[in-house]
Amino acid sequence: MSAARAHDMPTGAAAAVARCLARWPQARLLRWARVLAWLAQPLLGRRRRIAARNLALCFPDLGARARRALLRATLRDTVTGALETLRAWFAPADVLRGLYEVHGLEHLRAALADGRGVLLVTGHMPHFELCGRFLGEALGRKVALHARRHDSPRLDRWIDAARHGAFSRTIAKKDKAALLDALRAGEAVLYLGDQDFSYHHAFVPFFGVPAATVTALPELMQAGGAAALPVWMHRAADGRYVLRVEPPWRDWPTRDPAADAARYMAELEAVVRRHPAQYLWVHRRFKTRPPGEPGLYA
Repeated sequence: MSAARAHDMPTGAAAAVARCLARWPQARLLRWARVLAWLAQPLLGRRRRIAARNLALCFPDLGARARRALLRATLRDTVTGALETLRAWFAPADVLRGLYEVHGLEHLRAALADGRGVLLVTGHMPHFELCGRFLGEALGRKVALHARRHDSPRLDRWIDAARHGAFSRTIAKKDKAALLDALRAGEAVLYLGDQDFSYHHAFVPFFGVPAATVTALPELMQAGGAAALPVWMHRAADGRYVLRVEPPWRDWPTRDPAADAARYMAELEAVVRRHPAQYLWVHRRFKTRPPGEPGLYA
């Protein structure tokens, strides 16, 4: 194995540190996240530029000082999300007790009781994997995760093994057959369709900016015989988490894939506006542009 590939695989020591961090009290974890965000500033230059561009596009009426404060909070919450992911993967169940509250779990229980699979529709908040772990703990059965694979096979295998602490399985983003199999088997699957998509997409507004958004969700519901329930989580000021499972959106889906994607983004935008720093602004959400439009990132 090359030296470069060796670095792709977390060492036993790194895994031990990750398990230790996952057990930290919440106040300590959040305090160290702020410290790490400050220390990591020299390493976050590119991500800072992407986030700053996204915030300028999505909050054009926000004053310069307020936008700088939001950028700092965004980067802090992005780093916090890395620690929260470790908590999702490695924390024992007793460490999680008292950290969260779940509202609307009856909607998920009812859908599963009908023998249907459920797409748990959410967005790329930095703590989305912790949201999935909490949901599994509250439900009494793990949910599955629909996520992209990593370029390094070794790292991908390590992450997949770590995720078994939080999820029943990881389904690759492009593995439609596996996703449909899970839904037809009556599983609940955490689904995030709000990243930039260069295929099977429609350009729909997200904070007023045309965003390439996947249109496959209604098709997956029909093919898998599945329900779709919105799931949102935010970290409150006291450090605890509030998770909401909502009933299906009314009059959705329609027969118009673009309109359905637009509804998804509108619902997500409303959630993000309530806690704007707790969204993954470091992703190039607007990378793919409508034909003839220039790129938005330098």
